[in-house]
Amino acid sequence: MSTAIHIDRATVNYGSFCALENVTMQIRQGQLVTIVGPNGGGKSTLFKLILGLVRPVTGSVQVLGMPPGDARLSMGYVPQSSLFDPLFPVHVFDVARMGCLGAGNPGPFRKRKETRERVMNALEAVGLDGLANRWFSSLSGGQRQRTLIARALVSQPEVLLLDEPTSNVDIAAEDMILDILDKLKGKMTILLVTHYPQVAMRFLDHVYCVNRTVHIHPPTQRMDETLMRHITGMSPPNGSTEDAGGQNHA
Repeated sequence: MSTAIHIDRATVNYGSFCALENVTMQIRQGQLVTIVGPNGGGKSTLFKLILGLVRPVTGSVQVLGMPPGDARLSMGYVPQSSLFDPLFPVHVFDVARMGCLGAGNPGPFRKRKETRERVMNALEAVGLDGLANRWFSSLSGGQRQRTLIARALVSQPEVLLLDEPTSNVDIAAEDMILDILDKLKGKMTILLVTHYPQVAMRFLDHVYCVNRTVHIHPPTQRMDETLMRHITGMSPPNGSTEDAGGQNHA
């Protein structure tokens, strides 16, 4: 199994602030990696590093054997939330079709029929092919999030990054999203950021904790609130309620 993402001793600074320090990660193609960590710990910066939106001051990053900027068209990204004007008239199909913009080889997108086929396949993968002509603004929060996943899938990415995809959705929608990721597992490399233990519980094969530095968490059979708080540095290892003066790392 070849390497999809290789980060070697990378450090990212914002001015005098160190957001990520001496980060080393090696993620194999087809792996589903769960990423946890406290707010402000650097999870979003890690995604920006992989997407080539920030550059390390030291170290190196390769995605699919290339610099991140060169591999960007082979990556799909699902943001935690997407700002939109609720009065803007756009259909579900059109939101998903945005994933065609800038896609690598323009050939498949020259013909409207082929574009429609890609979009409908992506919507079918998230269970929304029957809602292609619905207004995006009329959807529930979970349906909107699945539409954004479809948008990321339209370009048939080799690497899929999802930032808190189950935030602000109900339990039923969360289960649907996690089922989608289960079906995609092994077909592409997936990086999933979450702070919900019930979400991490579904994908425990590869768990990384990001808190300025990055650590892979030892294999575990279970993820609960206490363990999640501990590995993200939000509580002391003995599970006491005392204030943990310094943040613990996994």
